[in-house]
Amino acid sequence: MDKVKNVTTKHYIAEIPNGGEEPEYLHLAAGILEVGSENDEQTEEYAYYNGDGTPETEVLSIKKNHPFNGHFIENDPAQKLIESKEFATGEDRKIMYKQVRSDGKTLIGEATLTDVNVTGGPAEEYRPISGTISWNKIPEVTDGTPEG
Repeated sequence: MDKVKNVTTKHYIAEIPNGGEEPEYLHLAAGILEVGSENDEQTEEYAYYNGDGTPETEVLSIKKNHPFNGHFIENDPAQKLIESKEFATGEDRKIMYKQVRSDGKTLIGEATLTDVNVTGGPAEEYRPISGTISWNKIPEVTDGTPEG
């Protein structure tokens, strides 16, 4: 069984382009210490008379959230984009998010950036950056060739 480190998954963000243009993706990597993956699932349970009375769980929807944190790198374009969203609301918080996994699979979709933090902490620590990227719907998934 081959083990693969998390660093082999690449994360990219971009402004949502105007009118059919391709997004200009920025690699979210410099200074980033951790990118998580969390599921927000809406479920319902049903127990039918043709069963034994044990409820079955049905997943109605799933939202993937990717919290991240690290050290703020002032001249990094991806981090500058995140910083620019700190006080944004509504549609201005939406971005494009692309994730390229170690097996070459690529996931792309519109996302919302929440919980943006680009300052604070003890005096002796480096300036932080953190937030959460959440796809707004199930991303488009394409298979690819792993980078080698």
